[in-house]
Amino acid sequence: MARQKTRQSTRSSAKKTATLPIEVDASTLPPLGMPAAQFLRDYWQKKPLLIRNAFPDFESPIQPEDLAGLACEEGTLARIVAHDRGNPPGSRDAWMLRHGPFEEAMFPSMPHHDWTLLVQDVDKWDNDIAALLDAFDFLPRWRIDDIMVSFAAPGGSVGAHVDQYDVFLLQALGHRRWQIDASENPPTEFRNDVDLKLLREFHPTHEWLLRPGDMLYLPPGVPHHGVAEDACLTFSVGMRAPSAAELLGDFVDTLAADADESTRYHDPDLAPAADPAQIDDDAMRRAIEALNALRMNDPERLGDWFGRFITLYRNAGEVMAPPENDESQRSRIEIEWDLQHGATLVRHPYSRMAWRKAARGAKLYVNGQGHDLPVRDAKSVANAREIDGAAYATLSQAGRDCVHELLHAGHYRLDIGGEEEE
Repeated sequence: MARQKTRQSTRSSAKKTATLPIEVDASTLPPLGMPAAQFLRDYWQKKPLLIRNAFPDFESPIQPEDLAGLACEEGTLARIVAHDRGNPPGSRDAWMLRHGPFEEAMFPSMPHHDWTLLVQDVDKWDNDIAALLDAFDFLPRWRIDDIMVSFAAPGGSVGAHVDQYDVFLLQALGHRRWQIDASENPPTEFRNDVDLKLLREFHPTHEWLLRPGDMLYLPPGVPHHGVAEDACLTFSVGMRAPSAAELLGDFVDTLAADADESTRYHDPDLAPAADPAQIDDDAMRRAIEALNALRMNDPERLGDWFGRFITLYRNAGEVMAPPENDESQRSRIEIEWDLQHGATLVRHPYSRMAWRKAARGAKLYVNGQGHDLPVRDAKSVANAREIDGAAYATLSQAGRDCVHELLHAGHYRLDIGGEEEE
């Protein structure tokens, strides 16, 4: 009975989850060590959780030299954080931040300790890294931002900090020691003497050493600090969590852009003013009526705006249409013939898709653009990284039209027999 009472209390308050374990072994039930529904109920945005053997016998799909090579590519978002531990003893630690892309010749000259290379959106560059996201299908895919991969030399760290979004920290190679402050009201003030958002104070309540396959889940707002015990790789699966200010700003911009100029504040019922300097109750009522004309509370309009917004939010890469003379722009009948004979449409890594039920059928959202489709088509296209001939054949005429429109806009490439069309 006591156990049932504890579980019920977690639904209403994160402060009452202290009796829940903060460490589990997922060997028999990866990657969470419990059913997804239980994790979401008891831990998601409530309580940190160390998951031993989240990915049993895990072998990293990339090596440090692969990450270094990627950090040299144009278009990557890469950083190096270096740590000077303070000299003379007792002085404040110093931190250095550099942004990529970097020159290949730089890496052999890097010191053997106290630095970290971080590369964002590695799932967009490496299919094996992207495949890891399948393990997180218990979350809406549009909530997942990217997989950031970090390499740290021994002693490497980015300092004690706090994130405002959920993150899963998967140890991929080597060993990293994590400390967290899981207290009720941890200090979150930042230092003002470094270019990084590092905490001025950090008082850890828990400490663990993670080995390959272990994973640490952290809700928003939990201070944490990771230090490499040896040369190591860590994969960070981060969430999209727009702030209220970002949501409001984009929504208001959308309302303003779509507003009819003829819809204005008006007062045909105006009576003689008792005080010409007063903004009275009737004036405020008219102002509210003018705002209501924008349909701010219309669920359909809100849903359409959010679908467009969230498929664009924090997208680091742009999908570009191929040139007109590119072979991927050839006729539809030729492309459909290829699909019937084994070709596949492969989604662009920076193409973000989500769907929702609409007043009529469904809306498919692709990088901020909405497409009206039947529910079955919208669901099928949004969930498919690849579309083969059989999947294409199940789409309605509207669905096939949409896919071809997206292909010509650059959201797909045609793969024939495992080779991309040039």
